[in-house]
Amino acid sequence: MRLRPQEAALIAITAVWGGTFLLVHWAMEHSGPWFFVGIRFLIAGLISVVIFRRVLRGIRWRDVGAGVAIGVMIYLGYGLQTLGLQTIDSSTSAFITAMYVPLVPFAQWAVFRKRPPAMAFAGAGLAFVGLLLIAGPDAFALTLGMGEIATMISTLPIAAEIILISLFAGKIDLGRITVIQLLTAGVLGLLTMPVVGEGVPEFSWIWVGCAVGLGAASCLIQLTMNWAQKSVSPTRATIIYAGEPVWAGVIGRIAGERLPVTALIGGALVVLGVLASELKLVRRRAESGGSPPPPLDDVRP
Repeated sequence: MRLRPQEAALIAITAVWGGTFLLVHWAMEHSGPWFFVGIRFLIAGLISVVIFRRVLRGIRWRDVGAGVAIGVMIYLGYGLQTLGLQTIDSSTSAFITAMYVPLVPFAQWAVFRKRPPAMAFAGAGLAFVGLLLIAGPDAFALTLGMGEIATMISTLPIAAEIILISLFAGKIDLGRITVIQLLTAGVLGLLTMPVVGEGVPEFSWIWVGCAVGLGAASCLIQLTMNWAQKSVSPTRATIIYAGEPVWAGVIGRIAGERLPVTALIGGALVVLGVLASELKLVRRRAESGGSPPPPLDDVRP
């Protein structure tokens, strides 16, 4: 199967995405989660403003609505994920976050009334068992930590983000929606601080460096997703995104993180569940020898 440029781009940003978990984990030692989310995405938004400053003059309310909707999902997804990284390591966070992938077909079912294939249910089951193994004995005692719970909840808005990007792709300007969604996520992150009683952290080059680096990475990731998912369906994109926890695990291992054997097995089950949930799509492609049928793969009206 020949790899299209859009798919190759998604593979590249998936590797970048996997590396961001460790940086966020380090930053949480010097900053609160909502301040960091706010600064990270404001920096990303300002970078995108510089890149797309010319097209912002023709901004429409349709662009604003789509960008804000996606931005809210980014804020919720990354905010809860960052909150979880205060107490769990980056590899564990990445494997739990990967559970959003089996959720995408179910989200499409809820929004577009298209039932996912049977393998999607099997994939979700495998991912759930993997989560229990990652969490360890506490999972069976129903005493999951706040870090695991926050990360689990973050998978819902992350799945919604992918659906929304594909829904709006091709209908709105790429630059405008990228700017709006990033600035929306950043502003909401900072506005959350007084609500939860979080203060501005003391200056540290560590959180500054992580925020600038992740801001640039976030701009690149969202811009690439907005561009590539104009022609890559959300279900197809999720297969590619399945590599994200693998990259995070490898980078975490290099940095010295050591997961117990049961957690590694659990991570493998999550990835297996992700791939199993998309098995029907791959088989259809192989049998047809060409383009896949439209029902579940393409949610664009």
